[in-house]
Amino acid sequence: MANLASNFTPVSPYSMPRNVSNNASVQPSKALFSYRKYWAECFGPAPVLPMSREEMDQLGWDSCDIIIVSGDAYVDHPSFGMAIMGRLLEAQGFRVGIIAQPDWKNKNAFMALGKPNLFFGVTAGNMDSMINRYTADLKLRSDDAYTPNAEGGKRPDRAVLVYSQRCREAYKGVPIIIGGIEASLRRIAHYDYWSNKVRHCVLFDAKADMLLFGNADRAIVEVAHRLANGEAIADIQDVRGTGFIRKQMPAGWTEIDSTHIDDKSIATPSRNPYQSPSGQNDQSNNYTKPDNKGCQISNATSAKEDTAIKVLDLKQQQTLAKIPIQTSYIRLPSYEQVKADQIVYGHASRVFHLETNPGNARALVQRHGSRDLWLNAPPIPLSTEELDGVFELPYTRLPHPVYGDAKMPAYEMIRFSINIMRGCFGGCSFCSITEHEGRIIQNRSEDSVIQEIEKIRDSVPSFTGIISDLGGPTANMWQLQCKSKQIEEKCRRLSCVFPGICKNLKTDQTPLISLYRRARELQGVKKVLIASGLRYDLAVRTPEYVKELVTHHVGGYLKIAPEHTEDSPLSKMMKPGIGTYDRFKTMFEKYTREAGKEQYLIPYFIAAHPGTTETDMMNLALWLKANKFRIDQVQTFYPSPLANATTMYHSGRNPLHRLNRSSEKVFSAKGLKQRRLHKAFLRYHDPKNWPLLRDALKRMGRADLIGNGKHQLIPRTQPVIPGEAPRYAAATQHTLRWDGNKRGGKKGTLKKRR
Repeated sequence: MANLASNFTPVSPYSMPRNVSNNASVQPSKALFSYRKYWAECFGPAPVLPMSREEMDQLGWDSCDIIIVSGDAYVDHPSFGMAIMGRLLEAQGFRVGIIAQPDWKNKNAFMALGKPNLFFGVTAGNMDSMINRYTADLKLRSDDAYTPNAEGGKRPDRAVLVYSQRCREAYKGVPIIIGGIEASLRRIAHYDYWSNKVRHCVLFDAKADMLLFGNADRAIVEVAHRLANGEAIADIQDVRGTGFIRKQMPAGWTEIDSTHIDDKSIATPSRNPYQSPSGQNDQSNNYTKPDNKGCQISNATSAKEDTAIKVLDLKQQQTLAKIPIQTSYIRLPSYEQVKADQIVYGHASRVFHLETNPGNARALVQRHGSRDLWLNAPPIPLSTEELDGVFELPYTRLPHPVYGDAKMPAYEMIRFSINIMRGCFGGCSFCSITEHEGRIIQNRSEDSVIQEIEKIRDSVPSFTGIISDLGGPTANMWQLQCKSKQIEEKCRRLSCVFPGICKNLKTDQTPLISLYRRARELQGVKKVLIASGLRYDLAVRTPEYVKELVTHHVGGYLKIAPEHTEDSPLSKMMKPGIGTYDRFKTMFEKYTREAGKEQYLIPYFIAAHPGTTETDMMNLALWLKANKFRIDQVQTFYPSPLANATTMYHSGRNPLHRLNRSSEKVFSAKGLKQRRLHKAFLRYHDPKNWPLLRDALKRMGRADLIGNGKHQLIPRTQPVIPGEAPRYAAATQHTLRWDGNKRGGKKGTLKKRR
């Protein structure tokens, strides 16, 4: 990896100032593997990162420089965050220990490896701990895919908070740096579905020293080296992708107040805080039109509104084009404001999402009580050479030996899969990938991917010759990018593929075809499957890709996610219309026939997404029946922190467009009864849902859909299930009985009984 530094050319627009002066020179970010290694590199890489003092003794360590605490069991595989961070820091020369799934009820488990010399790195794991522990209906899960033998209860609620507290109790004064998806998605004041309230940025509740958000490779390496060089954690405030708490703003910076909302009572709209230096709007469909007049509130503004809404104040009529990005920050509405006013919450969420492009994002500041949260601009995407280096670190690709023969579902699913990229420019409003990994695709090289397949073939036990997946956050965004780096750096679109595919996006997938062919031609490889989520709206742009995929890389079933059939929910999801699905289905079936195979599409749908009415769900159910789909696994919308759809759910407004007091209202199914009904429409074929659906259809004035006709949705009568009293009396001369296995069995048919 020594050649990475020489091959890397930094991109200056992504740089951060090393001081706060307006005249500060712009310092380019260092290449990931260009740092001088820490002295402990003399110990060499560990066979597996230690989890006990005995293992440390075997390695000849008297202490760890860095200890990573995680809610997941330790699997030394590049699909697990703790393994990536641990091996990356090890490659920098640091001694890294792992405390995985500790007993959080006291501090003793957090002292197992002694006091770290530099810092504790705390993460909830690959999943948010609340999503990991609770279903969308707020029921406690009995299992955990990231735990040996899927045992539940091995991590606490809000794991980042609890782990940080125990680390502080164990060793006072040791810096605590939080990261991973749980911290990343809680990096500003956010709506919390589980408590049904707006919570602080996680930094305040965890009482940690620093937060790393997004893919934290660059940030954790730079922070570790600077701490090792003697800098105090409180003095490290210029690293991209980091957040921290401060009591006062630095000198030499320009504050841009974002809390102006385009309310009807405001006579003159504010200037557009997202206008590009050229004077043109970066995203006309998502931004307020710029105005050259001053910003004033009309006398008609009510006192109540005046307390919740502030006006963008640009002193001396400065334009944002003249304010350097490197020395300006946007002040979001405070925690107290977004907690008190849902419209202001929606505005803050909107501004947050528009400030996520590393090429043009400014720092964000949000007041919490008497202190300010400061978030630096997002991290710089890794170059191909750097990402290759990360994936070529000496992972064993196995769980830590301490787990013995225990099975870990999350590991079993990915043990023979390959991650070829990071990031997603889809921007689906319900998804957390974009908020965490960013919209710019970070690609591995073809050679690096092939080398990893060969490593799996040659070293991973029980390999049968089948690569279970070759993908990432999406299956087919590898090497897709904007046609112009300059356009990409100025762009503020929330998605490159919605409401339509951007004309500046390269969509040619022939390089991916080349990768597939090379992978399946490797000796010892029998089959290469594609299991990651497929963007079929991109796939249809390259018919040759669809043919290659269908002919060689589908294992009987291909799962795709149209999510819905109706325009209203699809527009809130930022997903293409069902017509695009139909185009892909036609191509899929055509190439399947040509290949002489029997293969099927399995579509995924979401129930109860914001913007979805009962009528929308009824129409989706009718579409499913007309297309002969009977879905067993159903996804109900889960309001994860910071997602745009969660903002819709909480605020009742649409943050995908400019917000004001009269902007579009968004209906969301709330409450267990409403959400169950939406879910029941997706499972219209399940007799358990028929009573609920009958009541709903009658209330909706669609009793015509109740009956045994071809175009009707559910039967008029309820089957008699052994051991269960009938819920409804027979309405015809015939009743239905359950003929088959006992209740809960997989098989069974409905037959008439005279």
